[in-house]
Amino acid sequence: MLDKRQFYINGQWVDAKAGTEKPVIDPSTELPFATIALGGQADTDAAVAAARAAFPAWRKSTKAQRLDLIRAIRDVYMRRSDEMGAVISREVGAPLEMSIAQQARTSKSHFTGFLDALEAFDFDHPLRADTPHDRILYEPIGVAALITPWNWPMKQIVLKVIPALASGCTAVLKPSEQAPLSAMLFAEILHEAGVPSGVFNMLNGDGQGVGAQLSAHRDVDMVSFTGSTDAGRAITRAGADTVKRVCLELGGKGANMIFADADADAVQNGVMRCFNNSGQSCNAPSRMLVERSRYDEAVAQAKETAEAFTVGGMSEAAPHIGPVVNASQFDKIQNLIAAGIDEGARLVAGGLGRPDGLDQGFYVRPTVFADCTPDMAIMRTEIFGPVLSMMPFDTEDEAIAIANDTDYGLTNYVQTADPARARCIAREVRSGMVEINEQRRSTGAPFGGMKQSGNGREGGIWGLEEFLEVRAISGWPAE
Repeated sequence: MLDKRQFYINGQWVDAKAGTEKPVIDPSTELPFATIALGGQADTDAAVAAARAAFPAWRKSTKAQRLDLIRAIRDVYMRRSDEMGAVISREVGAPLEMSIAQQARTSKSHFTGFLDALEAFDFDHPLRADTPHDRILYEPIGVAALITPWNWPMKQIVLKVIPALASGCTAVLKPSEQAPLSAMLFAEILHEAGVPSGVFNMLNGDGQGVGAQLSAHRDVDMVSFTGSTDAGRAITRAGADTVKRVCLELGGKGANMIFADADADAVQNGVMRCFNNSGQSCNAPSRMLVERSRYDEAVAQAKETAEAFTVGGMSEAAPHIGPVVNASQFDKIQNLIAAGIDEGARLVAGGLGRPDGLDQGFYVRPTVFADCTPDMAIMRTEIFGPVLSMMPFDTEDEAIAIANDTDYGLTNYVQTADPARARCIAREVRSGMVEINEQRRSTGAPFGGMKQSGNGREGGIWGLEEFLEVRAISGWPAE
């Protein structure tokens, strides 16, 4: 059993002041393999005080100093990325090869995006060429509380910690208590890279404890949160008394609109994308809308693709999907699969219970429902598991209306050979991101949503600006 009960505060590993012990469970076996401490108010106060004390000096650090530090963090991170992948695999159940390649190593692109953005960013400039006495200054907002999820733990940590430091903020990170060990390794990486004491701090805790304490803390200037919409609402309410900035990246229920002229492999790719990371992605294309003339063929293809998936433990080498993260998530998915059956959706693959031969571990059968309607729970709720819901549409306008008929607005997907149609739909769907014909977003593109999917953006220059205040100064003396 690994003992991981310490926190990283003010440049050193310290014992919890008011912590309670919590086991970390291996989702593949349902057995504990590590023990962490969940912090209390005294621990939260200590971490915030360290960040507050470090802020005046770090605020005045130069862009060159920040660039050098982030490059150093990147270099140490990439040297230890395979180690990071193995840690994430153990705590969230992701297959080892997938965890190293997708969970750990792909953060390199986020480092690149932030380094490019910081290098080009002008923190101090005239309003316009014809207004030399009007000065625009960008300054760090202050102490940033960073609350991250378990599903893509390191991507989300990098997307918050690096722009916070790059902007001149100091930070307190609270990772998910479901995936704490990768964050602790990240703290080791930052320490090795030479982050000044107090500029970065990390403590474990749950949402009702440390999460709520950070959100309401008078000495925290902003909260950047990624997680469920319900938790985002609670954080917004908690931050209201101190009128702190709250940046939210929340849930999603992405529609994948497949037209009759889409590529032959559009359905297969859509199923695979939905089931990646065991379906535990906020931007998963979990609603597949198919033009009616291609619908029956698409249902057959989705069934074949789902039934070809292998489900297994993290150490298996063949391509497969692992378990979901915990018992609560497993039960939620099972309840929603049951709801889909009860509401009359046609179950074409998977269903209730664990896959054959897997009696222990939080394994879910890759599941496909057909003939869904927009009012069904499986079409409206973020399931966060390997469950795909399909329905036909007849016209472009109908596809857009169904896609927009959701509380969420994170990512939508369009598959068509018609460029004019693709552009039209991309403009009409209400989501922060749209992906056309499997073309992934480039390094530095913003990530974030609309409606109840949140109100912030991460990545590149947009992620940097989240941590900055804009100041307007008139009467600036000529130099």
